[in-house]
Amino acid sequence: MKTKLLLLAPLLLAASGAWASDVQNVRKMFRKLDANGDRAIQFSEVQVARGVFFDRLDANRDGFLDTGELDAAARRLEDRRNIATDSADDMAAQATQMDTNRDRRISREEFSTFVPDRLRLADANGDGSLSLSELRALRQR
Repeated sequence: MKTKLLLLAPLLLAASGAWASDVQNVRKMFRKLDANGDRAIQFSEVQVARGVFFDRLDANRDGFLDTGELDAAARRLEDRRNIATDSADDMAAQATQMDTNRDRRISREEFSTFVPDRLRLADANGDGSLSLSELRALRQR
């Protein structure tokens, strides 16, 4: 599960580095994503961050992520973070979910508005945001 989360965190939360392994880095990432400073990360803040991250992944700048760009992103994550190969399969499954119009490409809108079930389930109180304690609980699953 931690392997999947390591892959998922940069994609979902648009972190510039690996998912933090210590409390200080978790808090730093949390503060960066908490744009309005309310000590929670709203799904809308996740979506903004994912939009920015999309722009970094869209290598050919055509406004879509194709299979090649997603594969390249998965390879970079695997190389950089020693993520197991099966996590790339998890990324492919998520890409299928994101591709809501089934055109085999992921638009910026599809990518940025996607909030995986994993994050929705982590929202223990159902308020549409993730507190630091909810994120910590997510990391331990």
